[in-house]
Amino acid sequence: MSQIHCLDLKRQHQKIKAEIFEAFEQVYEKTAFSSGPFVEKFENEFATFCGTKHAIGVNNGTSALHLAMLALGIGPGDEVIIPANTFIATAWGVSHAGATPVFVDCTADTWQIDASKIEEKINKNTKAIIGVHLYGQPFDIDSVKKIADKHHLFLIEDAAQAQGAIYNDKRVGGFGEMACFSYYPGKNLGACGEAGGITTNSDNYATHLKSLRNHGCVVRYYHDEIGYNMRMGGLEGASLSVKLKYLVEWNEKRQSIAALYHRNITNSKIIMQAQPAWAKSIYHLFVVTTPDKDGFVKYLEQHDIIAAFHYPVPCHMQKAYAHLGYKEGDFPNAEYLAQHCISLPMFAELTDDEVTRVIEVINAY
Repeated sequence: MSQIHCLDLKRQHQKIKAEIFEAFEQVYEKTAFSSGPFVEKFENEFATFCGTKHAIGVNNGTSALHLAMLALGIGPGDEVIIPANTFIATAWGVSHAGATPVFVDCTADTWQIDASKIEEKINKNTKAIIGVHLYGQPFDIDSVKKIADKHHLFLIEDAAQAQGAIYNDKRVGGFGEMACFSYYPGKNLGACGEAGGITTNSDNYATHLKSLRNHGCVVRYYHDEIGYNMRMGGLEGASLSVKLKYLVEWNEKRQSIAALYHRNITNSKIIMQAQPAWAKSIYHLFVVTTPDKDGFVKYLEQHDIIAAFHYPVPCHMQKAYAHLGYKEGDFPNAEYLAQHCISLPMFAELTDDEVTRVIEVINAY
């Protein structure tokens, strides 16, 4: 019996290989390897997809978060509130700008940032809130935005896992000052290489971001500020344009697989992420918790189902942030999630038989 992995990128790339290679040939013909027309084409397409005025391509999602902080004027002495349960890059963006990430817990059911915990962390140094559309499911944007507006704070969407996710009938990417995306190869929309991006409806932010990613200049060799080399590559941009044509179809397939999981996994030992009515997840990951994580994983492996882990250590317990003084027990929901979470197989190319097998094995646990 063949193994079922959490993700198998080969299946996707086998289907679109000819299109991808044709796009690469066009990049080669123009030798447009760094930024250039293929990146601009994708930027325009993705802005249209998200319903925003601008999309700015960069070299990865971490850079997107970093440059967003800089474009907002956030730096040393400032604080930015983020959830404790997220990939570490959310915190890196804040730290790379010289500011301090301030963590808050998640809710016990949606595993998204707990809006009721945010205001107690706001002080005179607080400049922004980053909400994370975790696992591809939008966070409670209205509740968080209401707090941000009340306290005159910036709101940034970390949409690294959420290309095409819908909040109250609108795709994510345009609810705050900016939204930051990752196009890491394993994402629902993943480049052939490293890439990231930022969406915004602000002309000023877009102009500033384009300068920051390109050595701080708009006119070549005239540098208006200290900038960075964070441009998106032409091959990455071209591959993303090809894949964007399929993204809605791929997301819908993930949603249909998730619906089968939700409907047919009946084992009471398995707890799934709650799905609020206002959120339409694109299921970048399908994460569950169970009391005996190690035993469950071992059981799945015995049945040739290979799970993954996102993320086994919450941000506030990482050694890199030990200097902030957080301790075990500060954010119990995030800590429970980290200690008990498992990511089940989830990608658009899973076959019906494989999905059925995963469900049957889990129900027999």
